Amino acid sequence: MAKSGEFEIRARDMVEFQLRHRGIRDERVLDAMQRVPRHEFVSPELQGAAYEDRPLPIGEHQTISQPYIVAVMAAAARVSPGDRALEIGGGSGYQAAILAALGAKVCTVERSPRLATEARERLARLGYREVEVLTGDGSEGIAHRGPFDVIVVSAGTPAVSPVLLDQLADGGRLVAPIGTLDEQELVVIHRQKGQITTQSAGACQFVPLIGKGGWREDETRVRKSGNGS
Repeated sequence: MAKSGEFEIRARDMVEFQLRHRGIRDERVLDAMQRVPRHEFVSPELQGAAYEDRPLPIGEHQTISQPYIVAVMAAAARVSPGDRALEIGGGSGYQAAILAALGAKVCTVERSPRLATEARERLARLGYREVEVLTGDGSEGIAHRGPFDVIVVSAGTPAVSPVLLDQLADGGRLVAPIGTLDEQELVVIHRQKGQITTQSAGACQFVPLIGKGGWREDETRVRKSGNGS
């Protein structure tokens, strides 16, 4: 296992060569990506690969996303300190930690009880007090906790549920990978004075969002790899 100083060097190189050189310009996002210890969000045997430009398995057929896609989503969400953020598909807790490092108060929902428990314990151990981890189907959001300034969907979905859109605050941003099980487009949705606008942030590939507002589990059995949180 690498020593802490080596991880710091790898984190710095990740930011410079995987993120900044590929067009990520938001300095707050770059700083958060360097400060959050990505190696803490994977198993010990994978820590040496934590800062590589690829997703890594975290169990339960889920992955921690490629650093670049995490940064793209964080930049697209335009998080401001004090924002109320909802993440759907909590996985390892890494994306939630990045949102918290940007100043958001985060509620993240993970379908797998084991992954949710591990993420909750990990985030508490690392000092991310502004993140709450819930277990359950978050595919249609958490209506009684909204509205949210930021919603990040960390799994692929065929469409964004209208129920979820209703939980987006005025001026809010929703980022989600939308498409088929094999190919998605990262879509950024803005709500401004009741009007919804969308823009593309590029192609991507995530594990499927399973739930009422996503895919049925039986539809996803042939698709067990890709990005995650």
